[in-house]
Amino acid sequence: MLTEAKHITPYSLYAKVLVGLLVLTTFTILVPWLNLTAFTVLIALLLASTKAGIVMTYFMHLKLENSLLKILVIMVLLIYVSVILLTFSDYVFR
Repeated sequence: MLTEAKHITPYSLYAKVLVGLLVLTTFTILVPWLNLTAFTVLIALLLASTKAGIVMTYFMHLKLENSLLKILVIMVLLIYVSVILLTFSDYVFR
């Protein structure tokens, strides 16, 4: 039988992550009010990706998982980035 080491995360870390997510959410709400033209969507996607990364790292405990799962998540993120880049290249060359 496999014994797993228990990892206890302090509540203060979750409070810091919550504050960080709230700050990023505030920026996400404020970005459309700025007149940044095409960069508005790019900044919104970067903020959303950052928030998703924080959620995956801390709430889904990805930083404590084995290497195979981390590699799989990185591969999915590379596919995500390539789709975003293809979308923006289509937007730029129209």
